[in-house]
Amino acid sequence: MKLNSTLRIVCVFALLPSMAQAYEAADHVSPGGLWRAWSFEPWVIGGLLLTAALYIAGLQQSKQSSWQRASFAAGMIALALTLLSPIHRLGSELFSAHMTQHELLMLIAAPLLVLGKPGGTMLWGLPGDLRKQVARSLKLSLVAKSWKVISAPLAAWLIHGVTLWLWHVPVLYQATLDSEPVHAAQHATFLFTALLFWWTLFHGRGGRMPYGAAVAYVFTTAVHTSVLGALLTCSSKLWYPAYIERTAAWGLSPLEDQQLGGLIMWVPAGVVYLVIGLWLFAGWLRESDRRLVYARSTDLLQSALREGGRDA
Repeated sequence: MKLNSTLRIVCVFALLPSMAQAYEAADHVSPGGLWRAWSFEPWVIGGLLLTAALYIAGLQQSKQSSWQRASFAAGMIALALTLLSPIHRLGSELFSAHMTQHELLMLIAAPLLVLGKPGGTMLWGLPGDLRKQVARSLKLSLVAKSWKVISAPLAAWLIHGVTLWLWHVPVLYQATLDSEPVHAAQHATFLFTALLFWWTLFHGRGGRMPYGAAVAYVFTTAVHTSVLGALLTCSSKLWYPAYIERTAAWGLSPLEDQQLGGLIMWVPAGVVYLVIGLWLFAGWLRESDRRLVYARSTDLLQSALREGGRDA
């Protein structure tokens, strides 16, 4: 029975390439047909369904709180809407829509999925023999050392930041509009590096990064992403000519569309970072208060013991 389950998983993924080849990109989206412009890309749908299936199958064996389940479900819904809803197709017409999609991917879906801590649950969802093989491979020296390197706080911060800036280099960004595989690679790297960044902040080594360090990493990420957004907003030069013939139908000039996209990265995204940073800062203050109360209690106890010793 376990073998049959494994074979079904393998067969589904073996069929996905042919399904993807059969999928034909639809025509450009018009304002009147926007709400009908849902995407049905096999790789995306297959990946979402497999992730959900493994998570559901593993719930019986793992200890997930209601909060973690709700967070994971919300993250999956956000991920599905980001990649399958009309906003995905609209991203080929408007830079501002593409920017919105990226921010939803990295600032909404990724942290929600990380807070849900689905890794162990999904591992339990695998068939027995495959689960053991995956668990053994994760313990291999090369895999463990590689994960230790990339999940170090500074490394995760750099990987996420460099990935974000590199994909906005005009020649690379233009390539995402001309090639679906390149576009898929952009989304995959955005999602992976965002998951890595938020995992390091929320669950890093030892369970959680110290609040003070987490606040610093969130703040500096907000700063460099805001700089990129400000450059796009304030630039009088068009960075991505591919949108020249696509924005008029939506009542925007290409430069206005670029400025709107930069503003989305600059302000709303900055607000999300600010909210998360304040949440972490509040945790830092609570932790400081607990340490202060503990220190005072310890001092009082030591004083009482010294007084008791003198009286004796």
